[in-house]
Amino acid sequence: MMAKTKKSKKGYIQRISGPVVEGRDLEGARLYDVVKVGKEGLIGEIIKIVSGTYVIQVYEDTTGLQPGEPVESTGEPLSVELGPGLLKNIYDGIQRPLAFIEKESGAFIKRGITVSPLDRKIKWEFKPKMKKGDKVKVGDILGTVQETDLVEHKIISPYEGKLDDLKKGKFTIDEVIGNVSSEGKKHELYLTQKWVVRKPRMYIEKFPPTIPLVTGQRIIDTFSPIAKGGTACIPGPFGSGKTVTQQSLAKYSDTQIVVYIGCGERGNEMTDVLTEFPELVDPNSGKPLMERTVLIANTSNMPVAAREASVYTGITIAEYYRDQGYDVALMADSTSRWAEAMREIGGRLEEMPGEEGYPAYLARRLAEFYERAGRVRCLGSDERYGSVTIIGAVSPPGGDISEPVSQNTLRVTKVFLALDSSLAQRRHFPAINWLKSYSLYLESLEDWYAENVSSDFPKLRSEAMALLQKEAELQEIVQLVGPDALPEKEQAILLVTKMLREDFLQQNAYSDVDARASLEKQYNMLKTIMNFHNKTMSSIDLGAQLKRIKEMDAVVKIGRMKEISNENVKEFGRLNSDMGAEFDSLLKK
Repeated sequence: MMAKTKKSKKGYIQRISGPVVEGRDLEGARLYDVVKVGKEGLIGEIIKIVSGTYVIQVYEDTTGLQPGEPVESTGEPLSVELGPGLLKNIYDGIQRPLAFIEKESGAFIKRGITVSPLDRKIKWEFKPKMKKGDKVKVGDILGTVQETDLVEHKIISPYEGKLDDLKKGKFTIDEVIGNVSSEGKKHELYLTQKWVVRKPRMYIEKFPPTIPLVTGQRIIDTFSPIAKGGTACIPGPFGSGKTVTQQSLAKYSDTQIVVYIGCGERGNEMTDVLTEFPELVDPNSGKPLMERTVLIANTSNMPVAAREASVYTGITIAEYYRDQGYDVALMADSTSRWAEAMREIGGRLEEMPGEEGYPAYLARRLAEFYERAGRVRCLGSDERYGSVTIIGAVSPPGGDISEPVSQNTLRVTKVFLALDSSLAQRRHFPAINWLKSYSLYLESLEDWYAENVSSDFPKLRSEAMALLQKEAELQEIVQLVGPDALPEKEQAILLVTKMLREDFLQQNAYSDVDARASLEKQYNMLKTIMNFHNKTMSSIDLGAQLKRIKEMDAVVKIGRMKEISNENVKEFGRLNSDMGAEFDSLLKK
């Protein structure tokens, strides 16, 4: 969809309140039109119109603006440019590439600077998939461009009609590659298109969540799985590992494209992301992870209004790659800062505040954002499927998830990954509390796990979770009377749950072997621990002492399970066979 330009009369600034500016005499301007404010042409957006007064939120610092300075509407809503060159880029909240800005104005973003979102000098090799005379539908793949070594960029037709011409060769994004005629009109085709960020991109059909997003993180895949096209939230206090968890999901999940939105994060945290992400290596190809990643950086010291726009910019880019038939993971870190931006703008607009000062429409905005996730059949003649999975981090003050942003997020997301500062302090990572976390996709994904992993995988998972819940009950008794006062069977439960916690749930994000566990490895690890549990219980019934069981080689071998690579899962069969023989030998004694 190409945004249409509509000329508008120049107006002037009447009133300034931080990032909110009131303009007059902008005749012909419409709600959500982008405007240029002041002599420097600061970028803003009309968010309210009241009897001739146009209320504008400015996406740049308004220091030094004066009443009477000019305001001019561009006649088009806030849009992003979509095409080859998005990947490997780092943008600010309104899709200005930070690397290009640095070349233009140095390390600090100069006010009013306008830089093209995509490099207009690069010539891309375009390979047509259609030919002259073909009938074209909206969403059809016209051809492809090799954007990076990892991603083939598919050029999507924004028009329906007859293909009059389609060229092959090298083109810049400003050169015409062909044209389509429809109802007597000719439309020129380019490698790029524009899309209004607040409008979801269209699709044919949205599917129920029946395929899991395989993350390689055992606590997520086994106990709180996320579906492709699903939604998840990661609330947690400072230092509990939100950013590391999201980086692990970006690196190891089975998605082709990653969009990471740093929304209002502290400058030093965002710096870590911007320096670490380019150094991450894609485990499947050995290439830099940035070759399939788009970063959007909006730190807490950047203008507050652009923070709100950054979320919409990111989700629109994610939907664009979804429409090419890719599975996309979108990481929003964090939606709390986005909500704080809405609260500040709402205060400047003198809106009636809701709970804790947040605007009354907070829940609706959050729901609209997460609703743009989904696994869909894309527009076009061919059967093409893609997905956008949204994983949003929430930073509640003091880790208190009873505050409005966390609660409204929990109402619309299906997976809750509860980060726990006490686990982080004990150096248990990922610091996700297995008893507080949950997934509403468990039931809908059971058939997939049973068919693609093992028929008894759902049963093993339920039994393991029951043991962990039992451990939580026993720990209250242990704190009063000590573990030795418990019956041997209950002491055995504590031994097995320690294995579950330390040998299964705990995972090293920086180990090449342990950082990403295949579903087959996860199943075999869980089956081995539960096999040990069953043999321990039956051996105790037959008179074996728990003390002797703790001294078995099997306990040591289970502790080293993490070192078994995804390719060597056959070793688990040998481990279980040796364990069975060791238990038989113990009972004979």
